[in-house]
Amino acid sequence: MMMATTDARPSFLATGRGKITLTLLCAIAFLDFIDASIVNVALPAMRKDLDFSVQNLQWVPSGYLLTYGGFMLLGGRLSDLLGRRRIVVAGTVLFSLSSVTGGLAQSSGMLVGARFAQGIGAALMLPGTLSILTTTFKEGGDRAKALGVWGGVAGGASAAGVLLGGLLTDGPGWRWVMLVNVPVCVIVIAGLFLLVEGDRRSARFADFDLLGAVLVTAGMLLLVYTIVKAPDVGWGAARTIGGLAGAAMILLAFLLNEQRGRNPLLPLSIFRIRGLGAADVAMLVAVAGIGSMFFFLSLYMENVLGYSPMKTGSAYLPLCFGVGIAAGIASQLLARIGTRPVIVAGLLLAGAGVYWLSRIPVDGAYLTDLLPGLMIASIGLGLAFVSITTAANANVAPDQAGIAAALLNASQQLGGALGLAIFSALATARTHDLVADRKPMPDALTGGFSRALLACSIFLAAAAVVALRAANTRGEAEQPLQDAPSAPVPVK
Repeated sequence: MMMATTDARPSFLATGRGKITLTLLCAIAFLDFIDASIVNVALPAMRKDLDFSVQNLQWVPSGYLLTYGGFMLLGGRLSDLLGRRRIVVAGTVLFSLSSVTGGLAQSSGMLVGARFAQGIGAALMLPGTLSILTTTFKEGGDRAKALGVWGGVAGGASAAGVLLGGLLTDGPGWRWVMLVNVPVCVIVIAGLFLLVEGDRRSARFADFDLLGAVLVTAGMLLLVYTIVKAPDVGWGAARTIGGLAGAAMILLAFLLNEQRGRNPLLPLSIFRIRGLGAADVAMLVAVAGIGSMFFFLSLYMENVLGYSPMKTGSAYLPLCFGVGIAAGIASQLLARIGTRPVIVAGLLLAGAGVYWLSRIPVDGAYLTDLLPGLMIASIGLGLAFVSITTAANANVAPDQAGIAAALLNASQQLGGALGLAIFSALATARTHDLVADRKPMPDALTGGFSRALLACSIFLAAAAVVALRAANTRGEAEQPLQDAPSAPVPVK
């Protein structure tokens, strides 16, 4: 039986520097997470200002998801090999420059290009930031509390994005959903140099798995692109089937390359860590459900109930508070009962909340038809995100912290793209059927949104089943795997 190790050193999180460091790392995560949703409420204003076509407008949110998910594994491995702080700073600089470009865009192509670049910057920022957190706050109480805060930020960022997007669009204008990132990025870069120690490279570029990097990035880009486009061209179309098959072949070639390579981009030994794969899959399935919830509810509030962008965003304010409270509760529960029961309970609660929301009527009232479901979902969301993040990073060696973080976050982005593609197709098909039956448009739209939300709740329940195989860690440090590769010797 493995014994928990006791660290006699004082709590770093209890110090002022520790608290500020955690705030900085969570601010970086918040930037990346919120930019996936902050543009949604601003899309009509962007379309009017920059003369977007309906077809091209989808690339404002989808372009970010495409490169964010596609470059995530590369960003994680680069942070492990070339230095976490170095890669996070590089990603933040790119994120800031692309935000300026998008905010000042004078054409639709310029804005979409900026969103592609923003996604690459986020993919460089996030894995390194999470691995800095897991290596700075040691296993035990400090890490559990730190991951609790991180999980709360991750869980509430989508709702906060809709809220902030509405406030900015109705206030100074849609361009500020991009420009607001810039001052935060400046503070983040300064904070990284002041608070986070620089780490030396642990590999030379000559040893870098270039073929693996090309294969996994190409495979992920093709996979996410195919999923994003599937609702437009059809799931049974030759283009969709060919894209999915091509992505599968490229990713299979990547796995074969990693199995044979001396310095793999993705050390396959990481999957021998107990419960890591289950936690990542649970995250993918859960985000497919919960991320799509925000999309369909926002459309329902604006297109059926007639809410303004600001009112739509404000409707999610209670959910943000609920996620924050639940995240704090989760960090306390993990030390007592472990991650697995908290994940399962959280996902089932989130599923119940989304099921409540799937029963929306055409003449829905916020206090009775939306708020109860949002609050139930918020508690489940806060519990689930904290515990899944903890389980997915448990017992990971420091030299693999970046790739473990990248796997978790790639699962999150792929889940978001997959869920939106699947559930949009369901909603559209149901709406078309109701229109064909001569139902009024508000009834047809509500029927489509309701069908999609019901499917979202089923996905959350399925994620709870997958989570039964996740690690049940309480934050204790366990002995490392005996056959895990040792960390490379740092080079100057």
